[in-house]
Amino acid sequence: MAKQYDLVVIGGGPGGYVAAIRAAQLGMSVACVEKRGTLGGTCLNVGCIPSKALLHSSELFETAKHDFAGHGIEIGTPSVNLEAMMARKTKVVEDLTKGIEFLFKKNKVDYVVGEGRITGANQVAISGGELDGQMLETKRILIATGSEVTPLPGVEIDEERVVSSTGALRLSAVPGKLVVIGGGVIGLELGSVWARLGADVTVVEYLDRITPGMDEGTAKQFKRVLTKQGFKFKLGQKVTGVAKTDQGLAVTIEPAKGGEAQSLEADVVLVAIGRRPYTQGLGLESVGLATDERGRVPINETFQTAVPSIYAIGDVVRGAMLAHKAEEEGVVCVEMMTGQKPHLNYDAIPGIIYTWPEVATVGKTEEDLKTAGQDYKVGQFPFAANSRARAMGLSEGAVKLLTDATTDRLLGAHIIGPSAGELIQELVTVLEFGGAGEDIARTTHGHPTLSEAVKEAALAIEKRAIHV
Repeated sequence: MAKQYDLVVIGGGPGGYVAAIRAAQLGMSVACVEKRGTLGGTCLNVGCIPSKALLHSSELFETAKHDFAGHGIEIGTPSVNLEAMMARKTKVVEDLTKGIEFLFKKNKVDYVVGEGRITGANQVAISGGELDGQMLETKRILIATGSEVTPLPGVEIDEERVVSSTGALRLSAVPGKLVVIGGGVIGLELGSVWARLGADVTVVEYLDRITPGMDEGTAKQFKRVLTKQGFKFKLGQKVTGVAKTDQGLAVTIEPAKGGEAQSLEADVVLVAIGRRPYTQGLGLESVGLATDERGRVPINETFQTAVPSIYAIGDVVRGAMLAHKAEEEGVVCVEMMTGQKPHLNYDAIPGIIYTWPEVATVGKTEEDLKTAGQDYKVGQFPFAANSRARAMGLSEGAVKLLTDATTDRLLGAHIIGPSAGELIQELVTVLEFGGAGEDIARTTHGHPTLSEAVKEAALAIEKRAIHV
């Protein structure tokens, strides 16, 4: 007789594998089905982790090339061994995927390699792998299949010259000219990698700004910084075609609001216009589940779908497509299954762009607050006035805090600057606990540290910053 599970998780990405481990910790018998053959999903295999490995390597190269001399370090002219850089990235990914397999064994989670398809409210059929053709019986099913690259109509991705983020992470040579379609997180991060290594990067964005959804003032400052780094921007433009020529690629663009078309030359084109939920071949129709207009699986507050035994988390449901959001949903979801009362505050989920400088945000933007008609105060402090940042030679950017004009409660935080992704975590905690600007201002921050910029921004809310 086939093994009976308490929970079968379809998808071994950040949401799925974390949910599987937490469910096992809570005493459930758990199987996690993943067709890729390695755990970690898009994030670990062809997303967050390899891109951060290349971002760090390329940042070190950029620093050696431009900044070492100013520190009195003489090394001559550095060069790039792209093969070695890619090999390092691959090893980082391999080590981490093996680490998740170890965690599965440690927590007694059954790892099933193959494609999972829902065939009933309590059944998952397996295609491929050692269990090909077998059926898993389970009390509950958790959909955690993540997302895939959103295609651009009329542009064929071959992952060689016209690439998605996957292809952009494994180019065999630095392109002379790289055209990035999309001014969001993925395009700007990968554009940064190749720009540092020598590519001439042009970003084409349909909207009249980059990083849609980000605090507008922060986004404008971010664009200025990237422009100084050599990025070229074509905003308010749409791509109507990419043609292969004897010289490379010709990217045809025209104004989004209508107008004369123009052509851009490129060696490589990166399509980075976003991601969409991945539910292909999942068998939702077999149990009467339908997706919404954006391809997402509708759920209630406990992550249940319209079929009570089937749940969904991560990129296939509403909310930001972020690995850490999926992880938290996975934990909360399985804890609710066992009767616990966890919570997840969607207003306190940070977003981070790992360019240089980093950009990190949490909570409301000024535009959100204006739209809601909420009175607020602003406190800002530049890293140029922060002792540690100046000592490090990393003084680009600023901290911006938004608080309720009456209660002083923290509503949002936006940082562009060194270690922004780490600095934002203090503000996530303050936001989670309903803290105020005064709480940050009255908390002692070590000197000299970058975190003092956060304290000074809090002081600036009441116009009492010390160092500006």
